[in-house]
Amino acid sequence: MAVDVIMPQMGESIFEGTITKWLKKPGDKIERDEPLFEISTDKVDAEIPSPAAGVLKEIKVKEGQTVPIQTVVASIDAAGAAAAAPAPMKTEAPRPAAAAPAHATPAAAAPPSPKPGGNGDKIRSSPLVRRIARERGVDLSQLSGTGAGGRISKHDILAAAEGGASTAAAPSAAAPARSAPPPSAGGALASGAMESAVPRERMYFGHYEVQPMTNMRQKIAEHMVLSKRVSPHVYSVDEVNVSAISALRAKSKEAFEQQSGTKLTFMPFFIRAAVEALRAFPTVNASVDGTNVVLHKECNIGIAVALDWGLIVPVIKGAEEKNFFGLARAAADLAERARAKKLKPEEVMESTFSITNPGVFGGLFGLPVINQPNVAILGLGAIEKRPVVIDDAIAIRSMVYLTLSYDHRVVDGATAHKFMGHVKNTLENWTESIL
Repeated sequence: MAVDVIMPQMGESIFEGTITKWLKKPGDKIERDEPLFEISTDKVDAEIPSPAAGVLKEIKVKEGQTVPIQTVVASIDAAGAAAAAPAPMKTEAPRPAAAAPAHATPAAAAPPSPKPGGNGDKIRSSPLVRRIARERGVDLSQLSGTGAGGRISKHDILAAAEGGASTAAAPSAAAPARSAPPPSAGGALASGAMESAVPRERMYFGHYEVQPMTNMRQKIAEHMVLSKRVSPHVYSVDEVNVSAISALRAKSKEAFEQQSGTKLTFMPFFIRAAVEALRAFPTVNASVDGTNVVLHKECNIGIAVALDWGLIVPVIKGAEEKNFFGLARAAADLAERARAKKLKPEEVMESTFSITNPGVFGGLFGLPVINQPNVAILGLGAIEKRPVVIDDAIAIRSMVYLTLSYDHRVVDGATAHKFMGHVKNTLENWTESIL
């Protein structure tokens, strides 16, 4: 019996996915729930398990192709009655596909209900699309959607904003007459979300190699360009003496790991200090919706995790309610599952503040780009022993530079520096028990 394999819906606002890798080839045997292929969406990368045991009969969608949800991407010859499964998979197939109500980088606040179109129907679009439309001044009611089920996609918005076209231009259409390689076929890039600062013909000279951006890299590029365009970035830098927590960590890390089953890193210290500062300065724990400032009551902390193939920001929800153990476990668990492509869509959304750690790679400090729709992001530098002046004497202490990138539409310099002072005071005068 043939079983269809479909492109799953990895969240409520996801309507398409890109197959990044097939883990089996036609003719290979496969067990039910064994990983069959990898996909990438706006929210998360994930391995998709097989809906049935049997032999992979046919692959219908190649690696690198983006297709709407519910598209049949392959078929399996089921192995007898024991492997018989319901015909086309519904939403049971993807193990990580728990309900996800919004995009990984959702609009700053719950967007207003879409206006009725000219035909009297509701405009079908996602929160991300409505946000981009607002920012670009595009009237959704005047567009015809090219997405799944007639939905208006972000490519429709970008194309309309550029020249009124109903669909995004194909990348090859803009290729110059000379023999330069065409750009990567990413919708966002092809639609002009990232324009080059120089003519294309000036990029190709001498000996070179062209590497198309992965789907995740395209999403990162689009997200970063959008953030720099939307938020006026300002930066504050502070230096913190972390000798006390360094000594506490060195003394307690073995006992901590035995009790919690989690390695004791510096990250939960910084998360706790950030949460305490966010509670003291709620405008840093906010988002912008037009001319409204949305003050979030929960502290949902996004932790940037570097992957071999890109970057992702899983979120610790309700961090203000967790003790030190809880923060350490949550951070370690999310990072581990991010690297294993096991995150659920809802675990990379609804952050209210983010933390990134270039210091783990030796960076003295960095000036990170704000993770929309947040209004601030904290950057952690490398912890190093440096000579410092204490009571008019030179001493050696463990020091770290912290940077705060903030959106000047909401956060002023005075608030930013007070926020950083609060973080500094918490770290230098640590009182919370970690065991």
